[in-house]
Amino acid sequence: MEEIDRDTLFDFHGVSMSKTFTDNWDEVQNFQARPEDILIATYPKAGTTWVCYMLDLLYFGRMGPQRETSIPIHKRVPFLEITKPSQPTGKDLADQLPTTPRLIKTHLPPQFVPKSFWEQNVRIINVFRNAKDSAVSYYHFCRMSKGMPEPGDWSTFLQNFMEGKVVYGSWHDHVKGWWEKKLTYPNIHHVFYEDLIQDTGREFDKLCCFLGLSCSAEEKERVTTGVRFDNMKQNQMVNYSTVQSLNQKLSPFMRKGKVGDWRNHFTVVQEEKFDEDYTRKMKNTTLQFRSDV
Repeated sequence: MEEIDRDTLFDFHGVSMSKTFTDNWDEVQNFQARPEDILIATYPKAGTTWVCYMLDLLYFGRMGPQRETSIPIHKRVPFLEITKPSQPTGKDLADQLPTTPRLIKTHLPPQFVPKSFWEQNVRIINVFRNAKDSAVSYYHFCRMSKGMPEPGDWSTFLQNFMEGKVVYGSWHDHVKGWWEKKLTYPNIHHVFYEDLIQDTGREFDKLCCFLGLSCSAEEKERVTTGVRFDNMKQNQMVNYSTVQSLNQKLSPFMRKGKVGDWRNHFTVVQEEKFDEDYTRKMKNTTLQFRSDV
C-alpha cells in the first residue's frame, strides 16, 4: 500500500482536474496579485522548473549561499493552486513570499487564472513544449508522483493525453488558450522549451529584455551555468528530492531534459494516430512547434 492515496480525475468547468489543484479553489481565485509579481504559466512538464530557477537566479542569485542551499525551489517559486494535507497551500506560500518580485508558478489554463493577475497587469512568462515530449515527460511524472492519478501503461496514458483526460486537461486547448491570450493581454512572453535547449543564452537575453533588465556577461554566465540540466539534476534544492510524495527511484523528477525523447516511446502506429489527431486539433492556430532540434 502507498502512504498516499492517488487522486482521481474529474471534470472541473470543462477541464480534467484533481482535488490537489481544486480543493483550495475559492482562496486561489481570491489571490491578490501585485503589479511587480511575475507569473510562470505552463502546461505540466514544459520546462517549468527550468524557467522558475532561471528567474530565481536572475533576481535573487546574489542573496547568498544560505538561500541556495536551504530553500527548495518550490518554496522560492510557489505553485499557486496546489494544496496537500498538513502542508501550507501554494496560495499561502505565495502570500508569504518575502522577495520582490514574487515569482509564482501555475499550470492553470488562462480562463482559470485569478482575475487579479489581469487587473494588476502582471508580467506572465508562458513556457511551451512540443506535444510529444510533453506527453512522455508527463507520463513519467505521473508514474513517480503519488499525488497524481494512476497513469496506467504508456499506451493508455497516451490515449488519455490525446483525449484531454489528464490533470489540467487537453494539451491542445491549454497551449492554444495561452497563445491566443496574448492578442488581448500583451504582457505575456512566450518561451519555447526547444529554443531554450538550442540556445539558452539567446532565450535568456529575450527574457531579460521582456523584464526590462540589463545583465552583465558575468551575471548571464552565472545564471546560464546554474540552469544547465546536469547542474539542476544534482542540485537538491532544485531536483525535488526533498518532496516525499515523489518516488525518484521509479523515475527522476529531472529525467532527461532533451528534445526528441518521444522517439524512444512512440510506436509508428502511435505516432501516426497522434499526428492525425494533432493536425485536426491544431489546424486553426498560428502556434507552431518543433518535435526535434
